[in-house]
Amino acid sequence: MQKYHIHNMDCPSCAEKIERELAKLPYVTSAQVSFSTNTLLLETSDFASVQTFLKKLEPNILLTKKENTSQDSPAPISFVPIISTIALFFLSIIALHFFDSKPVHIIAQTILLGVYFYAGKDVFLGAYHNFKRGQFFDENILMLTATIAAFFIGAYEEAVSVMVFFATGEFLQDLAVSRSKNSIKALLDVAPDIAYIKQNNTIIPTTPANLKINDVLIVKAGEKIPTDGIVLAGKSTLDQKALTGESIPISVQAGQKVLGGSINLDGVLEISVEKLYEDSSVAKIIELVQNATNKKSRTEKFITSFARYYTPIVFFIAIFVAVFPPLAGIGSFEDWIYRGLVVLMVSCPCALVISIPLGYFGGIGAASKNGILIKGANYLEALAQVKNIAFDKTGTLTKGVFKVTQIIPEAGFSKEDVLRYANCSQTLSNHPIATSIKQAYKDHHTHDIKDYEELSGYGIKTKCGADLIIAGNDKILHKYNIPHDKCHIKGTVVHIAANQRYIGHIIISDEIKDDAKEGFSELRSLGIAHMRILSGDNAHAVKEIATTLHCDYDANLLPEEKLQKFEAFKTSHPGKTAFVGDGINDAPTLASADVGISMGGASDVSKESADIIITNNAITSIAKAFKIAKKTKTIIWQNIFFALGIKAVFIVLGLFGLATLWEAVFGDVGVALIALANAMRVMRA
Repeated sequence: MQKYHIHNMDCPSCAEKIERELAKLPYVTSAQVSFSTNTLLLETSDFASVQTFLKKLEPNILLTKKENTSQDSPAPISFVPIISTIALFFLSIIALHFFDSKPVHIIAQTILLGVYFYAGKDVFLGAYHNFKRGQFFDENILMLTATIAAFFIGAYEEAVSVMVFFATGEFLQDLAVSRSKNSIKALLDVAPDIAYIKQNNTIIPTTPANLKINDVLIVKAGEKIPTDGIVLAGKSTLDQKALTGESIPISVQAGQKVLGGSINLDGVLEISVEKLYEDSSVAKIIELVQNATNKKSRTEKFITSFARYYTPIVFFIAIFVAVFPPLAGIGSFEDWIYRGLVVLMVSCPCALVISIPLGYFGGIGAASKNGILIKGANYLEALAQVKNIAFDKTGTLTKGVFKVTQIIPEAGFSKEDVLRYANCSQTLSNHPIATSIKQAYKDHHTHDIKDYEELSGYGIKTKCGADLIIAGNDKILHKYNIPHDKCHIKGTVVHIAANQRYIGHIIISDEIKDDAKEGFSELRSLGIAHMRILSGDNAHAVKEIATTLHCDYDANLLPEEKLQKFEAFKTSHPGKTAFVGDGINDAPTLASADVGISMGGASDVSKESADIIITNNAITSIAKAFKIAKKTKTIIWQNIFFALGIKAVFIVLGLFGLATLWEAVFGDVGVALIALANAMRVMRA
């Protein structure tokens, strides 16, 4: 699916219309439009026809593959035209009501007419284009209908005032949306825009996208690291807040990995490029957050459908109000037409159509500031409804930093033998337990590894030279019928067998994360009713963590057993259920969860399966994600009830003749502005 940037798309209804109409084309497989980021994700067999179609649908729309074009930097919005229009309107009203001179009245009326046409120029053009397309229920046609009808019943001043106030409201709304989108864009403005390559003692500037693996970069104090790499020389501290949400800078030196997008605070670093820019942490974060808006929540989808029916329904109610009572002999046509126009003024659902998508995107942006990547508004919405969470243990609730604490050989073998065979078996593994064994064994000679097989949930089977080595948990010993009498050892244990003979075991220690207890406490305070640990580790190690965190557990689980236990956990408790994990063996369970949450140090497979990624690896960040989700949900529903409530009030007031056209403008544009301002509060979460 190709990503395009849409220029000159100035309203959510335009975005919704473009997406809807593109989806109908036979040569378009998929089309997803985001108003918040002005992007189009398009899969088509005929892009030229798509461009031609868009030109007919929205003549001002322009598609580009690159974001940084002149269209992305429009001239600042000028206040002069709208202020001049308002000033001329009020001067004309004053002249009509406070001067008796006929020439003054003629001049004032002429100016009023000019103000009407100038303030309504966008309305006239919009209505004209929509008439040509057979679309009769957008705000431009409704506004034109209302003001022309007001002229016919003699409400000249009010007709002009409605157009002026509507234009003012649209101006303020465009200004607010522009600033909101700029605020959202600033949240994602972590991408580096320049890189400096060191070649033969010469520094060559380039763009991060042009970097190649093993290029040597020079990053000075105050500059962003262009892509993920390894420090070759220099010491410094890095600000990674934009990537992980962690406000405390970290120290780095030669040999350590660094993330693209980090800010070098002091010193000069030489860095070897480890990943291409498109594969770097910063590029993935930006892509995830920007694409998140394409996965709409159920509330957004409902409002989009609701808006399509709400406007014509209110339009016909307005016609009924204007025509039926006087035909029935109740009052005059002039009075009831005026009341119908008041109802008509509140028939546009802009407050909902604009504020709800921006509210969800603001929540996603706020989460990204805190090291939480949410892949879609639908997952943010689902997270607010989660009542139960299951956790993996190793690397999720524990630090995943293992250390060999005991080596227990069988009779006839030494500790050196056990560790040597264990090291052979773990040579090709990057698992934290394997790393701890390799660190404990100091002899790093080359191994003749053959037939290497990693058995998920069991361990490793491999040949090292002439020796067949089995290493893993107790289950792998039973799987290969290796005689032993060490089935119930406390702690995290790796059993070692060589050539079908059990030779001993190694005990590994791992610590619970510092913020685990605090995180669990916060989750309980946020309404998480049930929590459970599902782990492949032995019962003793899991029980120790579960006791500390005061939750239930299941241990010694194979990946398929973990999935079965999770499904049972889901069905036994009401409400949505989340799973938090980090390993390859967690991927099936993450995919099965209502909301899958992957920790920052997770495997690529589990990150792909997850709906939410915690980049800073903190349990408290999971609680923070829930807070942001719940706040977003609260604000979204505040806007829905507020907008519909105010519009309902104005419809009732209009029916009883208690509201004027002037006041009804607030019921449309004013409500939209307030809802938009409320939606942006999410970004301060």
